[in-house]
Amino acid sequence: MKARARKAEKMVEQVRHPQHVAIIMDGNGRWAKARGLPRTMGHRRGVEAVREAVRTARHLGIRYLTLFAFSSENWRRPADEVGELLRLLKIFIRRDLADLHREGVKVKVIGAREGLPPDIRSLLEEAEQLTRANEQNVLVIAFNYGARDEMARAMRRIAEKLVTGEATIDAVTPEYVDEHLDTAGIPDPDLIIRTSGELRLSNFLLWQAAYSEFAFLPCLWPDFDRKAFEDAVRDYAMRDRRFGGISREIAS
Repeated sequence: MKARARKAEKMVEQVRHPQHVAIIMDGNGRWAKARGLPRTMGHRRGVEAVREAVRTARHLGIRYLTLFAFSSENWRRPADEVGELLRLLKIFIRRDLADLHREGVKVKVIGAREGLPPDIRSLLEEAEQLTRANEQNVLVIAFNYGARDEMARAMRRIAEKLVTGEATIDAVTPEYVDEHLDTAGIPDPDLIIRTSGELRLSNFLLWQAAYSEFAFLPCLWPDFDRKAFEDAVRDYAMRDRRFGGISREIAS
């Protein structure tokens, strides 16, 4: 009986365990300001938090981890800050790509590619190509990403198919829209985490977040460590996800 109970408990835990966690990494600038440091130092410390998050996701058995690295609106920031963010992206990929590849992590980049600096675009494509056959985990990097832009680009692709007759109006279902988004083939996030205490999505995965659970954490991104990640996942496991249905307690 005890063995059967443990097996049932394990099955429940697997159901409640998130397959896909997405993170809005917010608070680098405030972290630096609170310490009298330039904002760029906050971004540098934030890269270490990225590495820790990737390691923790693998440790927790989370198959998909999406990180909001650079939004389509971030280009409005001061030129020196944008330059530092791009520099840190290059360093992260060049320093960590070999390790990610060796550990079986597939890198997927979402966001608009048009207009990116050639060296950045080439680096992102190199990361995808090198790891395309990996199946252990998937690291999704949202770069030059905005959800409204993503949906507009998907709508344009669908409209082109309607005009040419490749698709019919009846074919345009939610599943068909999914296939034309940057995240095609990736399950919707079970849990979206945002650091820094802000309570908004900031144009991140608006379509995909329809039934996601949310965790808005007070800590700033550079302070987001394994314990904070584990606590967020543990809290998620206690929630009752109904997807428009009724709770497990009522159903039983």
